[in-house]
Amino acid sequence: MHAQPTRPPRATANTAAGWPAGSPEQGLPTPQRYWAMLVIALGLTLAVLDGAIANVALPTIAKDLHASAAASIWIVNAYQLATTITLLPLASLGDRIGYRRIYLGGLLLFTLASFACALSTSLPALAVARVLQGFGAAGIMSVNTALVRMIYPPAHLGRGIAINAMVVAIASAVGPTIASGVLAIAAWPWLFAINVPIGIAAITGGFKALPMNVGHDSPYDYMSAVMNAFVFGLLIFAVDGLGHGEGLGFVALEGLGAAVIGYFFVRRQLSRPAPLLPIDLLKIPMFALSIGTSVCSFCAQMLAFVSLPFLLQDSFGFSQVYTGLLMTPWPAIIIVVAPIAGMLADRVSSGWLGGVGLAVLTVGLVLLATLGAHPEPLQIAWRMALCGAGFGIFQSPNNRAMMSSAPPDRSGGASGMLGTARLTGQTLGAALVALIFGLAPQHGPTVAIYVAACFSAVAAVVSSMRIMQRVSVKAA
Repeated sequence: MHAQPTRPPRATANTAAGWPAGSPEQGLPTPQRYWAMLVIALGLTLAVLDGAIANVALPTIAKDLHASAAASIWIVNAYQLATTITLLPLASLGDRIGYRRIYLGGLLLFTLASFACALSTSLPALAVARVLQGFGAAGIMSVNTALVRMIYPPAHLGRGIAINAMVVAIASAVGPTIASGVLAIAAWPWLFAINVPIGIAAITGGFKALPMNVGHDSPYDYMSAVMNAFVFGLLIFAVDGLGHGEGLGFVALEGLGAAVIGYFFVRRQLSRPAPLLPIDLLKIPMFALSIGTSVCSFCAQMLAFVSLPFLLQDSFGFSQVYTGLLMTPWPAIIIVVAPIAGMLADRVSSGWLGGVGLAVLTVGLVLLATLGAHPEPLQIAWRMALCGAGFGIFQSPNNRAMMSSAPPDRSGGASGMLGTARLTGQTLGAALVALIFGLAPQHGPTVAIYVAACFSAVAAVVSSMRIMQRVSVKAA
């Protein structure tokens, strides 16, 4: 009598969320998939929107709390620093204990910190609350793409990542408008208070909708988490100090400290089977090239975003309101292009799409830098739209390539690197703008946009290298 063949046990990643057991490679069934993506979109909106509205409200908050303009910058810096230094540690922890726990924990902390921000009556209290808010945002952003990989099957992964890109674009576009609208009818604490009901709704939905992955029992590398915080923290302070003209000796000391700790940090990661800094993933050519493309492209975007308002207002004489309207086509067109690019990414090489998109972005930036002395609004608007189209074509396919090239059990590390690459590029871009403005105050905005075009062109070349890498893999 022959024994009946046994089937391998099916993964139960979705069972914990209340759905029938199914292979995580197949994603979630609809309509559960849509509810899960709604939760992801709500959390991501909170994290992105909060950074945008705080920038607009800085003068108002500083005046109300009797703080100097220089001191009030910590309202923004505290949030960005806390987010950056904890992205990779939380992503690694997500691989160990589950992405849903990290995501919902981040949402809970973000919501509570938002309430604390609304109740703050001094700058130190608000800065501490913003640090906690940054930790919560890191929990949201570190694993949201890993969750998307579980929610969508591989054949449709590009669509899910495109939704993330679209949400970020919408939140970035409407952030200043929402901040201005709230400040027109209410005090600044309401900018943070409005996060609370949205956060509660997202947390409630997340417990019912988000899938749970099976983690591993290996001990968490706390020492690597501390070293990671020092490396990225010192790097941010060094780059920011260089851009704002701080003493070169102090900046060099910060840079040296980051380099020394970074050396031992990397050596420690090389001996780990699942390192906190995913060096194992960086050995994958497709992943490494996608990371390089992401850093260069976000650096180009930030160079343009920070310098364009100065160009439009100081050089061309447009008002603040008109400047906002003229810059709107950039994020607005991403909302349209990103979903299309996401669907194409499921069928077309990310190297081709990324290269074409970044080439379009480069052309758009050069056209903005070469505007005449008295351009018409329409001339500016269509150039902004061209830049947005290029960035939208590139972003979703690049993120899809990054995630799909990593093993499923390292999705957390890949997701964390995705966020870290974006923040690293943005931090570098903002610091370069400050440095350029200091070296060339008269033509700073134009020079910065030319530099942005150079970074975009480099990103296009790096993205195109993935085509040759893919061909060599097929040939092998």
